[in-house]
Amino acid sequence: MGSPPQHYGNPLHEQRLLAEGTAVVDLSDRAVLTVTGPDRLSWIDSLTSQAVAKLQPGESAETLLLDPAGRLEYAVRLLDDGVSTWLLLEATEGAALHTWLDRMRFMLRVEVADRSAEFATIGTLGSPSLAPAAPNGIALHWRDPWSAVVTGGHQYSTAQRHPSADWTYSELLIDRAALPEAAALPAAGTLALEALRIAAWRPRRATEVDERTIPHELDWLRSAVHLSKGCYRGQETVAKVHNLGHPPRRLVLLHLDGSEGVLPVHGDIVLAGDKEVGSITSAALHYELGPIALAVVKRSVDPALDLVVTAGDPAIQIAAAQEVIVPPDAGAEANVPRLPRLGAVRR
Repeated sequence: MGSPPQHYGNPLHEQRLLAEGTAVVDLSDRAVLTVTGPDRLSWIDSLTSQAVAKLQPGESAETLLLDPAGRLEYAVRLLDDGVSTWLLLEATEGAALHTWLDRMRFMLRVEVADRSAEFATIGTLGSPSLAPAAPNGIALHWRDPWSAVVTGGHQYSTAQRHPSADWTYSELLIDRAALPEAAALPAAGTLALEALRIAAWRPRRATEVDERTIPHELDWLRSAVHLSKGCYRGQETVAKVHNLGHPPRRLVLLHLDGSEGVLPVHGDIVLAGDKEVGSITSAALHYELGPIALAVVKRSVDPALDLVVTAGDPAIQIAAAQEVIVPPDAGAEANVPRLPRLGAVRR
């Protein structure tokens, strides 16, 4: 159902297979770009949030392209094969990022190409028998760094055991001619992948990000930001919020009351009493946790407060219990003491 398929008839069973590492997910609508040339890694490093100038062949990384105010524009999964750097993107992002990167080349020795028509993306939480493409001798197998805090990153979550500890997700690039071979493997739909991603608190550009999002709100500093690298676009905001301020909103996992048999969708309103405090970004029925959702809410929302989600129709209200991902006091890591105002009277 759908293209790529959302499910193959039994989403909960597909989740189990995917979690066990025995199924793959067709993500062949995703975009794939390459950057070639001797300046490719230093160039990407200068533009984005992660330190990738010394990325070794076969190594995976994740980086963010921010606007000058630090708002998140693109989340890019990176893999270098010694000749090309491969950029794995959401389906709708390839053309726009390609155009922007072409404008930013100046006199650098880099070339940007869209390879989406040649290579397809396959998702997995295991080690499938499917062989990734290796056009330059290095297997194009991207491994998600979300499973731990990367060097130079920072985690705001204070969970004793972060759910990403069980997140073994990776993506393979295969020649499109090999898609029939992939289709012969045990398959899970995109709904199964979404449910496991939500349970791992893993943000996604297509769902958790809007025009105001900064990385801190989604705890995305843990995998995609290097806090001590050189300048890049939006770096001043990243540093100021992390060291001196607090992100204005925060990502939260919601455990939903399933008695109505209705799941909210992206954009549905989250209420505290009769006050709107945020919105749903992703929701799914998880095979163990039941109905769950990610939402972005105002920082000031009390983490102990029970919330309500309106599922499309305001008359349909779903009770929701919070599980804190980004705490209200996230940020202000520098703990710089406030200086007394000039002329202020000490008491």
